[in-house]
Amino acid sequence: MHKPVMKAVFPVAGLGTRFLPATKAMPKEMLPIVDKPLIQYAVEEAREAGIEEIIFVTGRGKTVLLDHLDHSFELEQSLRAHGKKEILLQIQDVISKPGQISSTRQQQPLGLGHAVWCARHFIADEPFAVILADDLIMAKPGCLKQMMEVYSKIGGNIVASEEVPIEQTNQYGILDVVEDDGQLARAIGLVEKPEPHQAPSNLCIIGRYILQPEIFYYLSTQEEGAGGEVQLTDALAKTIDTTSLHGMRFEGKRFDCGSKLGFLEAQIAFAISRDDLSDGTRKFLKKYK
Repeated sequence: MHKPVMKAVFPVAGLGTRFLPATKAMPKEMLPIVDKPLIQYAVEEAREAGIEEIIFVTGRGKTVLLDHLDHSFELEQSLRAHGKKEILLQIQDVISKPGQISSTRQQQPLGLGHAVWCARHFIADEPFAVILADDLIMAKPGCLKQMMEVYSKIGGNIVASEEVPIEQTNQYGILDVVEDDGQLARAIGLVEKPEPHQAPSNLCIIGRYILQPEIFYYLSTQEEGAGGEVQLTDALAKTIDTTSLHGMRFEGKRFDCGSKLGFLEAQIAFAISRDDLSDGTRKFLKKYK
């Protein structure tokens, strides 16, 4: 039996420069998709998957993320006094239990691998998940829960994956696949952002990981990779000799909310998926054809 995954790391220290000026004073993870911020979708996905402890790896100006998952007594009192029970319940539903959320600082922007390494003392010797909030996934069950079901059977390191056009391989970590059954692909290597002619496949890694704690040994070297940053994929590649690595094709739709077009597409898709907004959204979209 594989040791259960109860902790998740959320690297949220990025500056969100692609969304300036909107993110000058607001974390990109607080950008809303309809009426919920990206970080809330990610935390809800983690909780659905059975995660009990959340670790935020933050930077300056990110305390609002913790505030969003905490009580707002004045707001709750006002909603209660005005009889707005439904919205009050929605706000209270996102509040974390005492001790369920921790945070640590990534003092320098040295890459995703460095951000994950910053959480090492919280993880200790347990397997853990990593969730990138700007990879928003519309799926039932959620992507991480799908990964947990696979992990319970095969263990090891698991990453969420999907095919991308070969000309876009230089935007992703790409798996070198040796076995593939259509859902699970066993990898014997991976490359961070290879040029199309050097890519071992077009199966990319997206922002969901289940990792074994041994990865911290390789992250601790702080070896620089692509872009002069400490790459999580480089450390993953070094674990393959001792720990299996599988890419899992999830059932659902991913939106790259780190890009403006992906963010706008997510707004429309999530609005259309809601009973209270679907008809109105479809109606106004016809005006812009």
